[in-house]
Amino acid sequence: MTATPVHGTWEPAPAARWEDGFLSGNGRHGALVLGAPDDERTVVTHHTLVRPNGGEHARPPELAARLGGLQDRLLAGDPHAAEDFTDGRDLQWVQPFHPAFHVRLRGPRTGGASGYRRWVDFATGVTGTECEGWSSRVFVSRADDVIVQRVTAPDLDIALDHRLPGAPAGLAVADGALRTADGAVLTLRAHYPGSDTACTGVTLVLAAGGRTRLTPTGGVRVVGAASVLLLTRVLRHTGEPDPMPHAGALRALVPDDEDPYTRLLDRHTAPHRAAYERVTLDLGGDPADRALPGSALLRHTGSPALLERLFAAGRYHLLSASGLLPPRLTGLWTGDWDTAWSGALTTNANLNLQTASAAAAALPEVTAAHAAFVMRQLPDWRENARAVFGARGVVAPTHTDGETGYTYHFAREYPHQLWTAGADWLLKPLVDHDETYGVRDPHTAAALAEVALFYEDFLTRTDEHGQLAVVPSYSPENRPANAGWGAVNAAMDLSAARHALRTAAAYHPGTPDADRWQSLADRLPPHRVNADGALAEWAWPGLDDTYDHRHLSHLYGVWPLDEINPYDTPDLAAAAHRALELRGAENDSAHGHLHHALVAARLRDGERVAHALAQVLGGDFFHASLMSAHYPKRDVYNADAAHALPAVLVEMLVQSTPDRLVLLPALPAALPSGELRGVRTRFGAELDLSWGTDGARAVLRPQRAHRVEVRTSSDGARLLDLVAGEDHVLTLKTW
Repeated sequence: MTATPVHGTWEPAPAARWEDGFLSGNGRHGALVLGAPDDERTVVTHHTLVRPNGGEHARPPELAARLGGLQDRLLAGDPHAAEDFTDGRDLQWVQPFHPAFHVRLRGPRTGGASGYRRWVDFATGVTGTECEGWSSRVFVSRADDVIVQRVTAPDLDIALDHRLPGAPAGLAVADGALRTADGAVLTLRAHYPGSDTACTGVTLVLAAGGRTRLTPTGGVRVVGAASVLLLTRVLRHTGEPDPMPHAGALRALVPDDEDPYTRLLDRHTAPHRAAYERVTLDLGGDPADRALPGSALLRHTGSPALLERLFAAGRYHLLSASGLLPPRLTGLWTGDWDTAWSGALTTNANLNLQTASAAAAALPEVTAAHAAFVMRQLPDWRENARAVFGARGVVAPTHTDGETGYTYHFAREYPHQLWTAGADWLLKPLVDHDETYGVRDPHTAAALAEVALFYEDFLTRTDEHGQLAVVPSYSPENRPANAGWGAVNAAMDLSAARHALRTAAAYHPGTPDADRWQSLADRLPPHRVNADGALAEWAWPGLDDTYDHRHLSHLYGVWPLDEINPYDTPDLAAAAHRALELRGAENDSAHGHLHHALVAARLRDGERVAHALAQVLGGDFFHASLMSAHYPKRDVYNADAAHALPAVLVEMLVQSTPDRLVLLPALPAALPSGELRGVRTRFGAELDLSWGTDGARAVLRPQRAHRVEVRTSSDGARLLDLVAGEDHVLTLKTW
């Protein structure tokens, strides 16, 4: 029994499926641990591991010369004009993410593995296995960028094994083993078919005593050691680099001392624990439920303890997947070379949902990974703007493998080359971060200016009333019921253009650019309310809505933007709520349900939030690892639900803008009490919130002086003057 939420999870049986393997990561290397003690495997991954498939040479289509003709046809009423706005290429996927190999540990036969237990500690990032005659620990160091394993077993065979599901035919593999004074060095190199690119793994084996010998299969056998320490790194490269300098770098991490594992763990734990423990959620879960293994707790779909553990796991996995890049569709992990949708970074909902909690849930490490990703890709975004639209500035792609940011993944049914809202959505987390911490990053300011430059060149057409028209316009990944895939004035595009221009102006105050951008934003048309009373997905007259769809792109102005809300735009908020009521779930994807929940929370609909959560919790979307799936019944390994769920839980409890705080806006009736500690607001205050049947209490710890409007679940509102360094306590029952 446990009286507080559990910051980890455990299982009483080995993971037979890689999807159930426990995870560790540092945002570069990943480790996925599965298998029984007599054959334990650690799948090694790295954000850079993508397989060449032609995408590495792809560039955006040269379509700018035809743009004017397309605009003429769409404005003249040709509903299918955009369907031939292409250079005729076949659909090209981005380079698929893949695993490197697994470190395979074969111990003595354990029979029933008496006392077996495997676990992962979210606060340290360590995953472990214990049973009679066997003990193992694995973590991925944030300090030293290395996968660290310690194993205690009387006999141990160690090998690097490339044989994983979906490995391509023609993969050229070479392995090697070299005895050292205190262990061995194992190497494995895999050359991609038809490419001069390869990936190489190096594992340093250090045995504390015992006897070590090489095996005929390219591994090493250790007998009688007190323990064995393994250090592993992998790199993607061209050419034939010598692996031994890499082995030497690994050896330099562990100068001779009595306990190198603890030394490595301590260096890693300090930054990891500091990040993980900033925010906690206690929903008053039943102690008996809290004590359950994850697979059993997942069957208690209405248990607050389940939400507590998924919140903790979601923050842990999100932190662990973010570093060199933000999380992919699979986070940082996969045990199969055939990753769905190439394991890409998909920017028209998935990546955006996964990172949604970064600012509020106090994970600036995630935002830093996201910012670095954006800044590296800006040169490619400029090329997209030039090639497709003949414009200055930047246009982001919908799919990227992390190597390039070119727009080349598109087809007739998915005309992603038409989508112009992506840069605004990808920069929104950076703006949220700046608001949260009170400093405007000059790199963000420069990127926003480039988005505004694009709109200056692109927004040149007008409607019959003289208002600007976004043409062509695409609402991912939907189409009007009575028209083709490319249209005019998608609601998302209007919201994104307006937000991008006004935000760029705010970052460049008092300049001619700011005046020009603000004027351009003011010329965009308003949203349209359709005959059903719903916010129309396309504001252009005559375009009918298609309601049954997994994406909610048209409600971008509600979430993540603040353009439409119940306080400043109540009529539009009501129309947005009607649009949400009419929206179907289509293929039952997890990201659709949680996107629905985020919009519902902004619209203060706690019952709808609860329903969306119930669809995910009751739909068997989570593996025993507490990583999620894209579809019900654990179909298609995918991080969307795992990483987005913490954002939903925060948004239903606390929302903020630079000038407003909303407390308990969408609290489900099934959660009558709880405590959320450490969240950050966009006006620069840390917040602790507790609530129960007799009221609620909020403690604000502002980092800067500011006046904010505070709203509560009962629609009460008041102005609050905050002073930097002075705690402010709000007792909601007295309002």
